[in-house]
Amino acid sequence: LLIPDTALPPVPDTDKQPFAWDSNEYWLLLENKFQKARAVGCDGLADQISSDLTRIDSLLIIVESDTFSPDAPLFTEMETAFFELSVVLAACPLRLPEYANYYSRLRKSVKNQSAGWDMNAGPARDRIYRLLYGCRTAIEEIILQSLEHAIPGVIIETEEPSATPSAEILGVTVHSGDILISRGGAPTSALIARGNDYPGNFSHAALLYIDKNTGAISIIESHIEMGVAVAAIDDYFRDTKLRVMILRLRSDLPAMRSDPMLPHKAAEHALQRAFTEHIPYDFTMDTGESSRLFCSEVVSDAYRHVGIRLWSALSHISSPGVKSWLAAFGVKHFTTQEPSDLEYDSQIRVVAEWRDHETLYKDHLDNAVVDVMLEGADRGDQLDYDWYMLPTARIARLYSMVLNLFGGIGPIPEGMNATAALQNEWFSQKHRKIKEQLITSALRFKEQNGYTPPYWALVDLAREAAADYR
Repeated sequence: LLIPDTALPPVPDTDKQPFAWDSNEYWLLLENKFQKARAVGCDGLADQISSDLTRIDSLLIIVESDTFSPDAPLFTEMETAFFELSVVLAACPLRLPEYANYYSRLRKSVKNQSAGWDMNAGPARDRIYRLLYGCRTAIEEIILQSLEHAIPGVIIETEEPSATPSAEILGVTVHSGDILISRGGAPTSALIARGNDYPGNFSHAALLYIDKNTGAISIIESHIEMGVAVAAIDDYFRDTKLRVMILRLRSDLPAMRSDPMLPHKAAEHALQRAFTEHIPYDFTMDTGESSRLFCSEVVSDAYRHVGIRLWSALSHISSPGVKSWLAAFGVKHFTTQEPSDLEYDSQIRVVAEWRDHETLYKDHLDNAVVDVMLEGADRGDQLDYDWYMLPTARIARLYSMVLNLFGGIGPIPEGMNATAALQNEWFSQKHRKIKEQLITSALRFKEQNGYTPPYWALVDLAREAAADYR
């Protein structure tokens, strides 16, 4: 029982490179501008804020009125304008709702532009990531420097037309076939969100089905613990959600014009599979095989059934350290479908986004810790585990396998070996310890500086906490 599991095969090399901002000096410059803006106060900043908002509006009008390649200087100018204004609004957030509305326009127009780009090419992927992920991060920095209700928790972005059955959640009208991407509260959720070439905000994807007769909502999703399952909407939100985004297939796609009920048919297919088949979780992340499904595959498999290929650009995991750690958890395919990347698909509209002040801060803390742990992975840090627990874990796995045969759920998920389960526990414990120290350090930072540490400062504090952990 103490004999180690078979060594993992070598992780394949790739010609891809993870995206890197390489902008530490710029972040510090922005923080310095924020400090100066705080000293000036809202009265002294009013004219500058109005001028900067007008500038962004002018740039958006240009983007909305023509087509541009991903390397167009206009997009760099837009990114800079959003970043520069964000530090001023962080000091005086009275016009944050207007800024958020401009971001919604930016996201919609850039996604429209990207329909003509090669989204598997580096320049296009970099551009859409910088603008959509980067500018959303700017909004969230403002939120975290503001009072709790500076911006509504739910922002409705697009009332995309749909002919499928509808219901309401979080004050938003949703339709059968809508896609929910979300962020869980577990350390492994942060690993899923951050552990790829374009670190993102989301770790989970699910498909929404609405009964046309009763209006009942069902959520079809795949969990590590149980594989594909169907949940009521209350059960879906009972699991910790740090953020949720509602996505919908565009109504102007040729396939949707031919059959507006396609999303409902996709959701119906997923529901029928969930009720009639036992579909384990796909730890390998193999999108070419559908007998096992991880969360994103539940969505892509359902839409593939009705002729729609989502994730127009596949996700890549290129960092050697990240690949090594994910391989320990069972991943074998490093070109796959990450939940965060679905937002960038030009076939998809963002309908609404939910987050709040408290959960957003938890999201940032978890991200900072995982980012630093993955830096260690790239330096050669290995996932560890308590070797003396291996016999107990193997007995637990055997017990779990028996439960799985009878439709039950055991302490170790189906498809995960005992070593991986112990490594997962070690990862979670290390994350928890570093996060505890980070919370203390962040509070000290706020007491000393008078404001919540921005994300780049959180990462620096997490590095110090990780060094202390060693």
